Amino acid sequence: MTSILGNRYASPEMREIWSREFKIKAERRLWISALETQTSIGLKVPASVVEDYKKSVESVNLESIDHRESITKHDVKARIDEFNSLAGHQEIHIGMTSRDVTENIELYQISTSMHLTRMKVAALSKCLAEFAQDNLEVKIVARTHNVPAQITTLGRKFATWIEELLFALDNLQNLHQRLPLKGVKGPVGTSQDLIDLLGTDSNKIEEEVAVEFGFNKILIAPSQIYPRSIDYEVVTALVQLASAPSNIATNIRIMSGLGLLSEGFEIDQVGSSAMPHKINPRLSERVNGLTAVLKGHATMVQELVGNQWNEGDISCSVVRRVALADSFYAIDAILDTTMKVVTDIDVHLDAIQNEVDQNLPFLLTTKLISTLVKNGRGREDAYSAVKSHVLKARESLKLKGINNFFELLQKDSSLGINSDIIDELQDFVSLIGHAKIQASKVISNAWSVSNACPESLSYKPRILI
Repeated sequence: MTSILGNRYASPEMREIWSREFKIKAERRLWISALETQTSIGLKVPASVVEDYKKSVESVNLESIDHRESITKHDVKARIDEFNSLAGHQEIHIGMTSRDVTENIELYQISTSMHLTRMKVAALSKCLAEFAQDNLEVKIVARTHNVPAQITTLGRKFATWIEELLFALDNLQNLHQRLPLKGVKGPVGTSQDLIDLLGTDSNKIEEEVAVEFGFNKILIAPSQIYPRSIDYEVVTALVQLASAPSNIATNIRIMSGLGLLSEGFEIDQVGSSAMPHKINPRLSERVNGLTAVLKGHATMVQELVGNQWNEGDISCSVVRRVALADSFYAIDAILDTTMKVVTDIDVHLDAIQNEVDQNLPFLLTTKLISTLVKNGRGREDAYSAVKSHVLKARESLKLKGINNFFELLQKDSSLGINSDIIDELQDFVSLIGHAKIQASKVISNAWSVSNACPESLSYKPRILI
């Protein structure tokens, strides 16, 4: 299908899964699987007929199919007629309904897309693990409410998002494992037409289809369609998966504005048509934009949940044609783009150290309170005393450009703070807590994920533009 999102941002591999040709060929495989099972349990169809259908699977003429649909006004009937014409027979789709074909193949497309997505998450885990390891001990100002708070490390900062990504991956893998096939059960799901033709052994048809397309679960009692709440769970799982990359992109944009790091910039690249000095975090902005699109598709699919009329209707078709494919296009582009950003990112160590030095006195306040408490002062009294000096130092910094916080502390004899204590407070090893230990554990988990998926280890994203 044509998609601005897919054509501009998604990988060729993901676009192939949601292409019309892929779907048509998969539908033909389903018809052949069903026909072979039907002949094995009593339907009298010569083996040569099945072979004729098999020979025709790869012959896809979209123009011919579209012409047939313009006449029948029914997409599946057009594809049935086309396949029959190619094979020279009328033996497929016996006892079946359109949704026995489309629903199962859409679930197959979802499953195949999930497999590709899982591989790319593993590849992103590798990129993030490498970056976090390289920056495991780079001290950086940590911010809450976007205000300097304490010291962390750049590796620990990224470990937060790696862990979020791995948590989302667990959810996607669980969903992938339990994703069911709708099954082949006829117009309203009772299998009546198949039973009339083949007796009670007709359930073997969907069992063989499940094997053909790699499913280990089949819905027992669906109607003509499978529950749209499954689609919603799929798309929201992708939204959850996009959360960590989007958080990374957001923070890269913030840190770029502060001059702490920047996206890679190629020699002929242009940041602004007006300002030659601009190096914009354009790919990070892309990740955030694609995440917004993905959230929008989750909202669209949400409207289908709990809105099924009896055994089925086609009011959901328009939404699903757009939302399912585009949701996977979006997550595909998000993962590839984030890999590109993390691989090429430039860390500006001098700027990071300058920010630490500028904010260091204020970043020690919680450590100072702990020191005062250990020396016998009440916690709230310690907090108030430190706060009063912080406010004075801030005023001095604002008016004179001088941060005199340490000087004020030493002048306050009631605190008992001398230069030795201040030097001890500034020991960076004691300022980062368990940052290095925590990050190392997360990095190890990320490597486990990527190592468990060998194809991810050599994967390199292809950014179109």
